Amino acid sequence: MCGIVGYVGGRQAVDVVVEGLGRLEYRGYDSSGIALVGPGGELEVQKRAGKLANLRSVLAEGPASFATTGIGHTRWATHGAPTDRNAHPHTDCDERIAVIHNGIIENFAELRAELETDGHKLVSETDTEVVAHLLEGFAELGLAEAMRRTCKRLKGAFTLLAVSVDEPGVVVGARRNSPLVVGRGDGENFLGSDVAAFIAYTREAIELGQDQVVRLRASEITITDFDGVPSPTRNYHVNWDASAAEKGGYDHFMLKEIAEQPRAVADTLLGRVGADGLLTLDEMRLSDQELRDINKIIVVACGTSYHAGLIAKYAIEHWAGIPCEVELASEFRYRDPILTRDTLVVVISQSGETMDTLMAVRHAREQRSRVLAICNVNGSTIPRESDAVLYTHAGPEVAVASTKAFLTQLVACYLVALYFAQVRGTKFGDEISQIIAELAETPSRIEEVLETMEPVRELARSLADERCVLFLGRHVGFPVALEGALKLKELAYMHAEGFAAGELKHGPIALIDEGLPVVVVVPSPLGQRVTHEKIVSNIQEIRARGAKTIVIAEEGDSTVEPYADALIRVPAVPTLLQPLVATVPLQVFACELATAKGHDVDQPRNLAKSVTVE
Repeated sequence: MCGIVGYVGGRQAVDVVVEGLGRLEYRGYDSSGIALVGPGGELEVQKRAGKLANLRSVLAEGPASFATTGIGHTRWATHGAPTDRNAHPHTDCDERIAVIHNGIIENFAELRAELETDGHKLVSETDTEVVAHLLEGFAELGLAEAMRRTCKRLKGAFTLLAVSVDEPGVVVGARRNSPLVVGRGDGENFLGSDVAAFIAYTREAIELGQDQVVRLRASEITITDFDGVPSPTRNYHVNWDASAAEKGGYDHFMLKEIAEQPRAVADTLLGRVGADGLLTLDEMRLSDQELRDINKIIVVACGTSYHAGLIAKYAIEHWAGIPCEVELASEFRYRDPILTRDTLVVVISQSGETMDTLMAVRHAREQRSRVLAICNVNGSTIPRESDAVLYTHAGPEVAVASTKAFLTQLVACYLVALYFAQVRGTKFGDEISQIIAELAETPSRIEEVLETMEPVRELARSLADERCVLFLGRHVGFPVALEGALKLKELAYMHAEGFAAGELKHGPIALIDEGLPVVVVVPSPLGQRVTHEKIVSNIQEIRARGAKTIVIAEEGDSTVEPYADALIRVPAVPTLLQPLVATVPLQVFACELATAKGHDVDQPRNLAKSVTVE
């Protein structure tokens, strides 16, 4: 969750680092801080609880020197309250070494007790501070070697950055189970928990592997493992620029990202069909025979990605004919799932660093199951540790609440299902081509939805004083209802629940009261005639009990009109593709309602973009 930035070069480090932290604000944080090392070896540390503006205020007085080396941090509290004292960076006893950290050091209590017995004075409640004091004990070996030796003593997940007054032009970083990326510049180099930290200066990046230490100088990058053995690296080019992380004239990043969805979906589909007319995936490191041997698929994900997985189940079973289960990543490995070599685990993660999902990947690999990752971030941990990867190519998503990530994950799931259908022969080539052609039409269909959203915004504003909203759906509309409810919880801090409409009479109908807003996602009367008839009956049931019915239905569906207090039209698309258009009004609805309540839709309270601890 935390944001991390490191810089060494010829610029004023404070400017580079604070700008980088600003680009990482979307990750969620409750304090921030910076450590600068001047050319004469002087160390300046400033940190403040609260928003980055608090740190900027104190820095406005000017750094002690023209420092060209620095590290910065935005913290999401785990050990210790979000206070000035617990904010990063942390220093050693003599304040010669400064450290920032993302993750959790699981054995910090025993390390702290050992350090205090040896006479070290620790002043914070954090697990991070022990690292500064461990580095102090190895300082005479140089900062990089001190980091390697320190890392060997740590248990847990961590990204660490450190600077020392004894090496003014050096930043050292290390990672285990937590993201860290190197930015390679001209006479300057960068470190970040995300490429957004340095994208304004360079688009050339280096993938830092598991259990590696990197030592940066202005013109030198050295990467080793924890034993000091030089490590192979993979360079890559970031295919988006700094402007992609800006608001582009919108009031909120979320609004910009909702508007970007037609392009994002188109980019996810780009280049998926080869010259031979067959589907191709990004990094399919599994042979066709291995895929034919698969007898069960388990989709594993968290939050919004989990809802994408629920929709994937319908597509995989319908098109590819393979039994499919969908699991919450946080529960997956704790229930002793039955995994074999013939099981494929499909993991979905926007960031590629979601800790629960990463642990699910590792558990599946330990059981010899194959793993396919759907991810948006090239070079992140989950794709690197999987057998196959399908990148969504959605570009950066800054707002905490996922919008374009969800739609592009859906498209990726459809592509996986169709790829299996192709390999296993459960669909003819012309059938697959027809579905791909229909998918290719969805960006324009999403654009149509976005052009008709003003009534949805007005409706949302009119409900700003409501305390609860329910969502109902059937078939693929049920996961859409779950996603709509999640968005409202995240952004408007309202009680919102999504239900399968057929479950109404099994309990949820007791919640229906006079004037209660209920959003109903209606399936196509053509593609899902039986479920359409049943959900129309559900709408009548809840309306008879006083509910305010907000109905999402496709164009031309006149059956629902008499029972809808508010009717939201979406273009008619094939049944399995309906979530791509039906979800968009729910995103706009939640965003507008939250804005009407005066909430920050880009940074909802208590939430972070990337959950990198369990």
